[in-house]
Amino acid sequence: MSGVTLNEVIKRYGEVQVIHGIDLQIEDGEFCVFVGPSGCGKSTLLRMVAGLEETTEGQMMIGDRDVTRMDPSQRGVAMVFQTYALYPHMTVKENMGFGLKMNGHPKAEIEKKVGEATRILKLEPYLDRKPAALSGGQRQRVSIGRAIVRGPEVFLFDEPLSNLDAELRVEMRVEIARLHKEIGATMIYVTHDQVEAMTLADKIVVLRAGVIEQVGAPMDLYRDPDNKFVAGFIGSPAMNFLEGVANSGTVTVPGMKAAFEGVIAPAYSGKKVTVGMRAEHLSIDPAGDTHVVDMTESLGGVSFVYLKGETGERIVLEERGDERSEEGARVGVKIDKERIYLFDPETEARIRM
Repeated sequence: MSGVTLNEVIKRYGEVQVIHGIDLQIEDGEFCVFVGPSGCGKSTLLRMVAGLEETTEGQMMIGDRDVTRMDPSQRGVAMVFQTYALYPHMTVKENMGFGLKMNGHPKAEIEKKVGEATRILKLEPYLDRKPAALSGGQRQRVSIGRAIVRGPEVFLFDEPLSNLDAELRVEMRVEIARLHKEIGATMIYVTHDQVEAMTLADKIVVLRAGVIEQVGAPMDLYRDPDNKFVAGFIGSPAMNFLEGVANSGTVTVPGMKAAFEGVIAPAYSGKKVTVGMRAEHLSIDPAGDTHVVDMTESLGGVSFVYLKGETGERIVLEERGDERSEEGARVGVKIDKERIYLFDPETEARIRM
């Protein structure tokens, strides 16, 4: 297996530049997820690694090989697409072994590799079925199996779960995580779903407009975001953001009628700041009256309470236990100063002490 290195990688379509000088190191055996909103360049970057999109400038390395100008077939990668792309007239077994057959591999070798992939993906009962007789999750497993039998250095996944319903998405997330642990291959996975990114990745690459905003382990990005975009994108529900004002090391948040002392350098005095707060770090203050309970979203053991402030700002917080806030009630909001995040409202960069 091999790692993947991107050095100052650029992609242009005519005069339009969509990937802006990406530098990235993906280690051998690592599960790396590209995540970001639609149009951020994550699928384009994946297709550049695959060789399906030409790299305009920069260098692409797989292991110690420079593959920047290599054809896709020479790169040692296998790609799993959003659409299953199975041959409808072939059985599961024939679909999985077709690539090897076309490349002239011996029948015994094909049987062995298909058998191993079948075992890993638990597809034994379906080998003689055709794609029309399979569920969406089973078809995607066959698509993954077809990639496994090729024995690639790097697996590439382009939003492979987007066509599945919610239950199957969860099931396939577990399957892909288990697959990675079993075969230990380098995997690059593209998704717009940050829940998939958090649950699958060893490393997350957060992209926006063709630029890397931050790279790190899932919980590192969650606990220590570098900017407002990453803070708002990683985590569900999204982080709350309110306007605040700094003064002599204290940040005042008018929307909460709250002040947090000793949280910002005195140099910021007189400046506006953006205050970020996660839903699980907030709690209801029954004695307060700064917000009205707009609605409560109950998910069983946890609920999300949506609050509307006097100045129109909205906050979502998490409640646990059997008691739930009543819609229309006036309440306050409490948070520990150690749990707030501060951002520059102009640059969106994190303000750290």
